[in-house]
Amino acid sequence: MPRSERPLLRFAVLLALLALEPVPGGAEPLRPGQGKPNVLVIAVDDLNDWVGVLNGHPDTSTPNIDRLAARGMLFTNAHTQAPICNPSRTSLMFGMRPSTTGFYDNEPNGARSRSLSESYVSLPRHFAANGYKTLTTGKIYHASQLPEGDFEVVGPRPGQWIDLDQPVQVDRPDHMHWLWDFGPQSYDEGKFADYTDASWTIERLEEEHDRPFFLALGFYRPHVPFFPPERLYNHPDLSGELRLPLVKPGDLDDISEHAKKITYSPHPASQDWVEQNGNEKWYEAMRSYLACIRWTDEQVGRVLDALDRSPHADNTIVVLYADHGFHLGEKRRWGKWTLWERSTRVPFIISLPGGRSLGRSSQPVELLSIYPTLVELCGLTANPDIEGVSVAALLENPEAEWMHPALTTLFQNNHAVRTRHWRYIRYADGSEELYDRRVDPNEWTNLAGEGRYASLKRQLREHLPVVNVPQVKEGEN
Repeated sequence: MPRSERPLLRFAVLLALLALEPVPGGAEPLRPGQGKPNVLVIAVDDLNDWVGVLNGHPDTSTPNIDRLAARGMLFTNAHTQAPICNPSRTSLMFGMRPSTTGFYDNEPNGARSRSLSESYVSLPRHFAANGYKTLTTGKIYHASQLPEGDFEVVGPRPGQWIDLDQPVQVDRPDHMHWLWDFGPQSYDEGKFADYTDASWTIERLEEEHDRPFFLALGFYRPHVPFFPPERLYNHPDLSGELRLPLVKPGDLDDISEHAKKITYSPHPASQDWVEQNGNEKWYEAMRSYLACIRWTDEQVGRVLDALDRSPHADNTIVVLYADHGFHLGEKRRWGKWTLWERSTRVPFIISLPGGRSLGRSSQPVELLSIYPTLVELCGLTANPDIEGVSVAALLENPEAEWMHPALTTLFQNNHAVRTRHWRYIRYADGSEELYDRRVDPNEWTNLAGEGRYASLKRQLREHLPVVNVPQVKEGEN
């Protein structure tokens, strides 16, 4: 069979499987011949694996993300291409690794790069070229910037907040970034940025469209500042003693000085600061972060409810992901900017029309796979330039043979390779880390120096990118 026909066949097979049983509520499932499916993409900023279905933290609550996972495929071993907003989002939207494009940091912003847009076709532009109506609201690219002409319809793109009449100020050291703040907010919940973006999305879902649509919605929370509504901050489930992340004394003694330096961000809090405050600030920050997760989950629920009520309920693929994780004290780090599990692992869900559960897959997958997977599922023309691998085969069989590890890059020549059981890190100075996730889920014991793992390290090094272009600088893009 010609390769070009495989996407349509695979989608037809998936739809046929979905049609074997009626959809809850009596609606007829989509069947081949009814046209291309719509796509709803939901991005969440700085959300680590503290969601219910990933058992990330005992005090979290995400019933709506959980129900989306129950009506699709949950990838339990999914990882970002970069543990920083701009390179992660640029990589996902253009289908290229940071080591290929040179976008490793938050500046320059890939969304403003003319050379990037001229060299590669972004995900929404590829959908537009295949006859789709493209819409967006919220944060899809870093800082809510958009490449010129990237989307046909653009909704509100507010910043970290809308109303600053009652800002919370934390008693923090002067060197901390101005965004490092947390605490409950008492102003009208309808003025919160994520509520506004969800409302705009709901209005679009209620409309009829003359073409299939690609709709991208980006939520800010739980990105810093951790500003949840007061109602959720004071939720009874968060009012008691929360379980703090485990921190091992001397945890970083077995890694290189280069690794310590590159994984430390001076912008957010430091572990020393939270400990000097008797862990009081640690509890407050965690409580705020968990409340922000609940807030975003509520908005996800509003959107899913609207989709279920809409005329597009049985013809829409839903994808939910986080751009990267976030440390809250683990490995004595606050923020992202590391090549460890807490920074790289993300929630990632794909739900197909009909909403049938597809189970879970523990195979290592990347956010870079979103672009080629949607191209395949929707039967679009191929984009030969993108570097990701479609996970459509895993939607059919979660345990299908899979030879693709997940690769995360932190600045030039620093990479992590994640397989089903191992995390291997190699830094620009040649230093290494190796963790057996089966027995060391906290990544406390670096095995890279043990000779018995020399062969394994050689195998894992084969997956490192050959191309590692220099960082793009302002004015060069």
